[in-house]
Amino acid sequence: MHSQLFIKHAPYGRGDLKKWPVAKQVEDFLLKCDVHKDKNIELFCDNHIELCCTNCAILNHRHCQKITLISDIVKSQSTDLQQLSVSIQTILKELKKLQDNQEASIQYVQSSYDEQLHKIQNTRREINAALDTIEQKTRKEMLDTLTKLQASTKSEADKCIRLRDELKQLRDATQDISDKNKQELSFIATRKCEEIIKQSKTFLKSTLQDKFYISFQPNSEIVQYLTTLLGLGKIERMMVQDNSNKVITVKGKSEHNVKVSSDLEECSITAILVLPAKQIFVADNRNKKVKLLDQQYQVVSHCSVTGNPHALCDITPSEVAVTVNEDDKNIHEVQFITVNNRQLVIGRKLQLQHECVGIAFHQGDMYITAYTALYKYSLNGKLVSKMYEDTSDSYTVFKCAVSPTGDKLYITNNCQHKLLTLARDGSVLATFTDHALEYPFGLHVTPAGQVLVSGWGPNTILQVDSEGKRKLATLASEDGVLKPMSVCYNRHTASIIVGLYNKSSIIVFKVG
Repeated sequence: MHSQLFIKHAPYGRGDLKKWPVAKQVEDFLLKCDVHKDKNIELFCDNHIELCCTNCAILNHRHCQKITLISDIVKSQSTDLQQLSVSIQTILKELKKLQDNQEASIQYVQSSYDEQLHKIQNTRREINAALDTIEQKTRKEMLDTLTKLQASTKSEADKCIRLRDELKQLRDATQDISDKNKQELSFIATRKCEEIIKQSKTFLKSTLQDKFYISFQPNSEIVQYLTTLLGLGKIERMMVQDNSNKVITVKGKSEHNVKVSSDLEECSITAILVLPAKQIFVADNRNKKVKLLDQQYQVVSHCSVTGNPHALCDITPSEVAVTVNEDDKNIHEVQFITVNNRQLVIGRKLQLQHECVGIAFHQGDMYITAYTALYKYSLNGKLVSKMYEDTSDSYTVFKCAVSPTGDKLYITNNCQHKLLTLARDGSVLATFTDHALEYPFGLHVTPAGQVLVSGWGPNTILQVDSEGKRKLATLASEDGVLKPMSVCYNRHTASIIVGLYNKSSIIVFKVG
């Protein structure tokens, strides 16, 4: 139709894209002056290196020595738009990376706020506990004073009653024999009366007649000191100086027993977790228990779960989630446990329709592995998506961990001896294999983003770079870490805790 209606027009097909006119919207976007919207850019000021319209030239550049028409400049100068496009793409990537870092920083500072808020609450509880102790001591002292005063007064009252009773008996006796002319009885009665009268006079002289009462004088220094304080502590803005690829070095090793008297089997520690308040959780798979350790790695509390616990993650500074799985009993659960005064308290449960093995948590999302798939759940147990699946073998999606910024997920492929790094959408970013990593079992990401993985085959603990592409260090190899099932970094003590299969001890490596 074009050739019939517009015969004089010269049409350009797809092969002549360069001859097509620029879209009016694009042309207006480039030509219109940013300041004077109704004017086109026609001039260039060499002095200020600025594009300008005629209004700009009159208002801002009339004293400039060299203002040139753009139409004249393009006659002698060419532009390389392809190179410019490459430069723009590079800058866009850098800006996107910076944007992601800033968004991650917002999440990180919120997370640190929540963590430090928990510290404030703990500090308040400690102060309350200290004040409770002081109050109890004061109450005990006052009770002791009351007891002593009452005992002393009662003793004197009892003695007073005894003397009165004896005097009354003697008085009655003397009245009874006064007219009987019994000389011997009279003599005896006289001597007894004189003795009791003497005792009574001595008692009356030695006993204070005053009444006592108990008085409490508050220690005003406590209130005065508290009123001088500006807060429970010092709030500081700290700069994060974490390096996700900083190589960890081992400096020492110790071993600690985590078995309790009610354990029927040797322990198998399949998961370890350190909370912000420095409490340490371990999941004892064989004894079906979760145990709480203090900073000296002594068991201070424990609770039983319905099946074999496999993995742990922290939900809040005082709440953890543990995956519980037992296929022959059809148990697939996420059990929530809180810490209250160094005691474990069982909370709600989530019943899942698939195996429940590895678990990680970040910004409201729970990531749960099921041997061959990785799922994302909301905190209330709603399935969001199946993020990744590999049905080529039995244990292709075993344990999982998430980076501090949440931009990367790590999963272990146990049967094929791999560590996989996934993006937020579940796509594979990297696959790591190494002869020192066979049957990877334990997986952990430190708060700095350092990736730790334990290999059951050669009994190793490896550090892998945050991209999941290369080994940075072998932290342990055949050094008493027989079949390491779990690994965790304790930033409070700068140490790595390792849980073992069929052994009731954990290994603690001091690191730097």
